[in-house]
Amino acid sequence: MHNPQPRRRAAGLLAALSALVVLAAGCSEIQHPSAPGKGLDVGFLPSTRGMTDRTSTFIDLWNGAFIAALFCGVLVWTLVLWCIIAYRKRKNDHELPVQLRYHVPLELMYTIIPIIMVGTLFVFSSRATAEMNDMSLEPDNEVEVYGKQWSWDFNYLTDDVYFSGDRISFQGDQIGAEETLPTLYLPVGETTEFTLKSRDVVHSFWIPAFLYKLDMIPGRVNSFQVTPQEEGMYSGKCAELCGEFHGEMVFNVAVVDRQTYDEEMAKLREAGNVGSRGDEYNRQYLIKEDSDGEH
Repeated sequence: MHNPQPRRRAAGLLAALSALVVLAAGCSEIQHPSAPGKGLDVGFLPSTRGMTDRTSTFIDLWNGAFIAALFCGVLVWTLVLWCIIAYRKRKNDHELPVQLRYHVPLELMYTIIPIIMVGTLFVFSSRATAEMNDMSLEPDNEVEVYGKQWSWDFNYLTDDVYFSGDRISFQGDQIGAEETLPTLYLPVGETTEFTLKSRDVVHSFWIPAFLYKLDMIPGRVNSFQVTPQEEGMYSGKCAELCGEFHGEMVFNVAVVDRQTYDEEMAKLREAGNVGSRGDEYNRQYLIKEDSDGEH
């Protein structure tokens, strides 16, 4: 008589190894592109928990969802492997198993458990999103950002100065050179309120280290607040396909102390970049002026 024990042990070992591989991948040392030298210290995301006042909320949500999904996956695969082994066709067994039209307890379980899972995920996701989108703080600084093909305009409204970027064409050894990119300056430990607008097509303002992005839609204004808590140079980019040179629409985010921030604002003022570049530079208005022969 055939002994099923070796196959069962092999299946159990395979399931254990699969779970181990998944856990090892989640806990491996991953370098964050915006924070060189910093690896994982909070679970399954790069060490950005203290990057801003709100990143820990999304990290907790992600880690909780990952652990729950991992548990469900291991449970499902264990049941699948158990069914494959326990109910496999055996030698000289030519009879069909008992056929059922329905099984009410199982069908109720298949319906109720997914509803509970989705409902739980919805509640925690809604809480995290509401906290990230909270606009109740009194901002220390206000920055207006315009996305445009294919660069950025930064209006530092509180300091009454602006930076207007031009398209950066990456060629040869210029690829990834931080000094060639537009730089957005933020004072550490101070709440900045962002107002996001678009001059032409749909863009998306994304700072990966902040774990947050928000679309920039023509004719619509989107806003959010954030308080950076760690000094450093981070990467920013457009996260919405916006045309031929979308890949070149990147920028730096420099989180600096107040003195350095004031010095950078003074440089913009000395360069004549006083005031702000508003909606009058949007594509629709420039086209209208051209058609009127006034520009």
